[in-house]
Amino acid sequence: MNQKVEFEVEEEEEERSRIPISERPEWADVRPLPQDDGPNPVVPIAYSDEFSETMDFFRAVYLADERSARALELTQEAIFLNSGNYTVWQFRRLILEALSVDLREELEFIDQIAKNNTKNYQIWHHRRWVAEKLGSNVASNELQFTGEIFSQDAKNYHAWSHRQWVLQTLGGWDDELAYCDELLQNDIFNNSAWNQRYFVVTKSPRLGGLEVTRDSEVAYAIKAILTKPENESPWRYLRGLYKNDVNSIANDPRVASVCVDVLTNEKECAHALNMVLDLLCNHYQPSIELKNAIDALSDNSDLELAKKVCSVLQLVDPMRANYWEWRKTTVPARD
Repeated sequence: MNQKVEFEVEEEEEERSRIPISERPEWADVRPLPQDDGPNPVVPIAYSDEFSETMDFFRAVYLADERSARALELTQEAIFLNSGNYTVWQFRRLILEALSVDLREELEFIDQIAKNNTKNYQIWHHRRWVAEKLGSNVASNELQFTGEIFSQDAKNYHAWSHRQWVLQTLGGWDDELAYCDELLQNDIFNNSAWNQRYFVVTKSPRLGGLEVTRDSEVAYAIKAILTKPENESPWRYLRGLYKNDVNSIANDPRVASVCVDVLTNEKECAHALNMVLDLLCNHYQPSIELKNAIDALSDNSDLELAKKVCSVLQLVDPMRANYWEWRKTTVPARD
């Protein structure tokens, strides 16, 4: 029996074993409140009987503001039926606070549904609320949880957002740079891991900021570029390392050198040409090697070097040919 069939069988058995809320003794005193769609609903939704009954009872306890153990259990049933209902989640939080429930148990409840609903805003918001209440002692748990999500989907925005929130709010920075390196070793094209690495080197209180880490990170980015020059992420990362000091990018000989290496060996690399254009627009004095690399790609000897680069980019990056034509008009005059 395959996994899908087993899951369907479990669902059918659960439906057969479920006792309707209206037949449960603990709910005998509650009058369910049906959904009001008006006298003539245009397109009524075909809810299942279980869903309709659960939500009818939920409306009753919600309007009565009943913050009880049975109401908490009811929100769980409602969430299993529709994990995107933000009203149910909000009311559940009110009940959790009123009953002083052990929120570690609540994390276990979230684990039951989160891994099959990894892009559900309400679940992530609720998890953040619980983690914030529990404090820094759950930081490692939350980092581990997001790591499990990345093993399924390495670019899950919700998980990355949660991970960054955990680091900034609860801590856990010590091994984060190594974790980014591990992800990039597995997949150097993982742009989310590149983004996280930049987040760490600029935000981590352990590393001292971009001024301290720039030199080693430039070396890291260049190594990645030489491994896969067609990968846009390390090129973007390299630019970002000079975000607050754009003129310095032209003064670091390693940047021009990697461009020459790539253009000499890979020839028509749009990322390298784009970087060269940025260098030239930041008053970089080109080396003979760089001029030769560009001349080898262009037959137009009349254009100045920066405009020649734009012309080459129009050929190697035709999707943005109009953009490169415009860039040609913005090239600053050389002294």
